[in-house]
Amino acid sequence: MRNPIHPPLPGSDAAQLLQRRALSGHEHLDGVAFGVDHVPGLRRLVRESWQRSAQLKANPDAAEAPLAMDSDELEDYRRQHPLATIMPVIRKLLIQPSHESGLLVAVGDEVGRLLWVDGDPVMQRRAEGMMFVAGSDWSEASVGTSAPGTALALDRSIQISGAEHFKRSVHPWSCTAVPFHDPDSGALLGVVDITGTEAAVAPHTLSLVEATVAAAQAQLRIERLQLAAAAFERPRRRSSPSGAAVTGGGVRDRNTLYRNSLQLLGRDQALLSLGGRSVTLSARHSEILAILGNHPEGLSADELCARLYPGEGSAVTLRAEMVRLRKVVQELSPEAVPESRPYRLPVELLPDSDQVLSCLQRGAHRIALEIYKGALLPRSEAPGVVQLRERVSHLLREALLTDGSVDSLLKYAALPEAKYDADLRLAILRLLPPRSPKRAAIVADLERLEDELGA
Repeated sequence: MRNPIHPPLPGSDAAQLLQRRALSGHEHLDGVAFGVDHVPGLRRLVRESWQRSAQLKANPDAAEAPLAMDSDELEDYRRQHPLATIMPVIRKLLIQPSHESGLLVAVGDEVGRLLWVDGDPVMQRRAEGMMFVAGSDWSEASVGTSAPGTALALDRSIQISGAEHFKRSVHPWSCTAVPFHDPDSGALLGVVDITGTEAAVAPHTLSLVEATVAAAQAQLRIERLQLAAAAFERPRRRSSPSGAAVTGGGVRDRNTLYRNSLQLLGRDQALLSLGGRSVTLSARHSEILAILGNHPEGLSADELCARLYPGEGSAVTLRAEMVRLRKVVQELSPEAVPESRPYRLPVELLPDSDQVLSCLQRGAHRIALEIYKGALLPRSEAPGVVQLRERVSHLLREALLTDGSVDSLLKYAALPEAKYDADLRLAILRLLPPRSPKRAAIVADLERLEDELGA
């Protein structure tokens, strides 16, 4: 895990100077909105987060965070979320000790919505004034710079102290947040945060949260292995009516351990994961699920044919493909078998392409680039796939050219689809310092492009 650049020790002269500079920086927020590159005295990651926050139209004077889910929606959503299963670890290691320490512990999902907030009762009541409560949205797009939202935007551990927060109502608070990744796929599942006074940004607080996240990820992996082992013992064990494994501790819903996913990026054949089991699909089945995953409302046979076959598609051929696809899915998860009339998926899939688009929508370009492994089913000529592929690639490229750091642009330039992108390399040259040793390789690339394209 990458180490964050955290504030100086609470109470030190350096910390007080940092706060004075941050408060002074708030006088420049109008300038940030117009693209000013430097706000005096701010740490670089805070300044860049303020710039993203302003571009995303976050309001520094809004007193409260917006509520994203009501109580019924929240209860249903978090019951099915993969992080639900690791909450006992979080409670034991973070929440229980926090009740007498003046700290709050929050666990949020991958887009910045807080799912659980617990800890010191007095601090909980105070935090309600700024809507730091379960169900609220603390992404950078909604509240600007904060440890949970910025940790998700950068996909790294973050500490934000006092006036470094974009929203002025949060200045009395400090916080430390660490992203939580799927132990198998590496996908971003959410964030774990400690919020309170100066103690919330002490170095030992960061170490504690990182150790807790590591322990919770290990526990999630263990529970998955136990669930997989239990699947082989079903004939010798009783089962619930839904087919979920039953142990001495009761029924464990698979959805609290797994998120059904479809990996399409940088692959000619998709990887489908359902209930903890995975299979590599044929090229045609990959196209079908990519298209259906992009149309959760379903498609008629004619609509699916039009998106699947470059020429005139045959409904008979489509039906035969669907029969074969249903057999493949049946072996993984009977409840996920595609329906017909219209053709649709009865369970929610999380395509990696959707993760990229979601990250781009909230300004998390670095996370989007981490998820993006290359073009979506690059050899497919299915019209629906081509359209989706071009949309994801275009939006990612435009976002990086508009707001991406030089490191992000260099990483994108290494992708096959950027091999002939001269504008991208010119943008990198504009951002690189004049004496950067990286300039030579970019100039050589541009000369290669001029020779090849000119010829």
